[in-house]
This record gives sequence, C-alpha cells and structure tokens, in this order.
Amino acid sequence: MVAKRGVVWLRCINDIKEKLKSVLSEERFDHSLRVADQSVILARRFGADARKAETAGVLHDCARDLSFGEALNEANNFGIILDNVTKNSPGIIHAVIGEALARFEYNINDHDILDAIRYHTTGRKGMSMLEKIVFIADYTEPSRDFQGAAGARDILEQSLDRAVLYAMENTIAYLLEKRMLIHLDTIDARNHYLAH
Repeated sequence: MVAKRGVVWLRCINDIKEKLKSVLSEERFDHSLRVADQSVILARRFGADARKAETAGVLHDCARDLSFGEALNEANNFGIILDNVTKNSPGIIHAVIGEALARFEYNINDHDILDAIRYHTTGRKGMSMLEKIVFIADYTEPSRDFQGAAGARDILEQSLDRAVLYAMENTIAYLLEKRMLIHLDTIDARNHYLAH
C-alpha cells in the first residue's frame, strides 16, 4: 500500500511540474525546480516530510510570472482581501495568489503545503518546519548570488532557525535601503526569533 501511494504521489508531482512548465518562464521554472530540490534536502536533514517539501518548493512561485495587475485581478477572483502592504507589493502578492492557485488550480489541499507557499516571502511568527524550509530554500538555492545568500548558506550548515533569522534581517535591511514596504509578518517573525 505504501508503494502504491508513492506511485500516485510521483504521478501527481510530475503532473504539477508539467503544468508549471507550461505557465512559467523557463528561468522561473528552473528556479522552482532548484527550490524543490533544496527543500527536499533540507526536509531530510531536519526531519520534515520530503514530499510536502518538494510540492511546496516546486509550487512556491506558481503565481510569480503574473503581472501585478493580473495578480490583483486573481485576488479579486478568489475573493482574497489583501492588506495594504500586500496590495502595494509585487514581491509579496504572488505568494498570496500562489496559495490560492495551488489550492484551486493544482488541487493541493494540504494546509502545511499551502502555508509554506503563502509565507515563503514574508515568513511569519511561529513558522512551521516546512514553512522555514521553503523560505530558506528559496533564499539559498544554488543559483542565488545576491548579497547574503552565501552567508545564509554558511549559517544553514549549523542552524535552520539562525539561517531564517539571518535571511529575514538581510531582507529587512534591503527593503529599508530601497525604501520599500515591509510586511508586518516579517517584522513579527524577526521579533519572535529574537525573543526566543
């Protein structure tokens, strides 16, 4: 029975990848595969469900190639009420819409996977293991070469939580430097890490 479930899951993940390949740019699709691979590696290392990690990792950017206007329309279509920061942040809205697309277009009904997609950009207070894994996998996948990615990779060798905190603090510093909006979920997550 376990082997049969494994075959069914393999078919599902392959179907998801085929569908994603048809809607994402080649660059975004390749990034999604790298995040999925990194998520699996981290899930095995830190004791999380590798199948959930791969699914969330491959779907995390399923809405990323939508234009900002298209994302706003999708939010309206799905009945999603956006907070003011998300409503004005192209870098955040895709995660919110991605959760809805994963649910309704890719038939994902696992809340762990959906939350990992939803919070992969902002993080949040009290993140689950899977949420942390997808968040840091996105930040550290092998082609990431922005400032801070290498440092996060080094810290990740010692601690998942410290790597997530480091990535959040670098993201906050970048957003402050660029005078961009910072979502309260990120601030709450950082404060939560520092308080514990």
